[in-house]
Amino acid sequence: MKTSEAKIFSQNNIDPAAISQFYDIIKNDEIVAGALMPDAHKGYSLPIGGVVAAKNMIFPAFVGYDIGCGMCAVPTTFRKDDIILNAERIREKIMVSIPVGFNHNAEAVIWWDYDHIPKTETVENIMNHKNGSGWKQLGTLGGGNHFIEIGSDATDKVWVIIHSGSRGIGHAIATHYMRIAGGGKAREGYYGFDVESEDGKNYILDLNFGLEYALANRKMMMSKINTAMTSFCAGGFEWDKLINRNHNHAELRNHPEFGEVWIHRKGATHADEGMMGVIPGNMRDGSFIVVGKGNIDSLWSSSHGAGRILGRKKAKEVLKLEDFEHTMKDVLADVDVEHLDESPFAYKNIFTVMEDQKNLVEVVAHVKPILNVKG
Repeated sequence: MKTSEAKIFSQNNIDPAAISQFYDIIKNDEIVAGALMPDAHKGYSLPIGGVVAAKNMIFPAFVGYDIGCGMCAVPTTFRKDDIILNAERIREKIMVSIPVGFNHNAEAVIWWDYDHIPKTETVENIMNHKNGSGWKQLGTLGGGNHFIEIGSDATDKVWVIIHSGSRGIGHAIATHYMRIAGGGKAREGYYGFDVESEDGKNYILDLNFGLEYALANRKMMMSKINTAMTSFCAGGFEWDKLINRNHNHAELRNHPEFGEVWIHRKGATHADEGMMGVIPGNMRDGSFIVVGKGNIDSLWSSSHGAGRILGRKKAKEVLKLEDFEHTMKDVLADVDVEHLDESPFAYKNIFTVMEDQKNLVEVVAHVKPILNVKG
């Protein structure tokens, strides 16, 4: 496609390296449409915040390693004042019950839907590799920018929000198929499958398994958080209003101009018309509950967050702990040297990002954090 036809949803908020990477991808013949979200920054093969539509092809590297990484949010009937009063005890109980970082459960966790989800033998082997580690990672947070947050909106409605993915399972699935696509090596670049090929069909099958695994992982954590909160406060989750949106996936979609296309989103959220979504900002500014506007120019997508302006290593080199501590004074969280790379100052201004995508989503609620658990 012509680079002039690509849509970039930011006036001046995206670094040139990400734009250059995006243009390198969309110039290929199989790519018929592309969009770059306002939180975009350079990533692996496709920029984080990149969305591309491909004809008859699917590209594992354009989905990335953390298949199904995304957001869950659920409103609750807990009182805000009760949560604030018991925040330390709730947070401590969450941290005891949900492993974070590289940690996992000591024992295997039963996943009732597992046998009913189509999958290849590759996934069966991945799930049971290393003493069944795939079963031990269900209901665990992971590391990096993954988080658990409890906060409230302008009406004092209490929300629970999770950002997490498919843990080592999605990574193993991605690595396996990226290696096949790359001719024996998981290489960065334009390597994919014809969707009618055996490898293409198998990847799509296992990609969808990864999405289901990531959702099951978030739901299990939600259940543990509900238990932690009800241990100290009256109330509960409004489970029928649970929002789930992943931002690393590919889906088949009918485009009015190009017909059936495979839309790849890496660090970008599905935002169809009327679709509820969650866009996190940072540890201080919280998250936005949104409804999609179905903008075809963005390929029915929105940003998946604020987007980084400092890499993790750079953030720890240049940011000051005292600034981090001061800006986080109203939120119960891990504010220390170890988490300095997750400081709000490592991210773009979420309010600018939301303004840049006002034609993509409408804000329903702004949830400001009371407590935060980082991976």
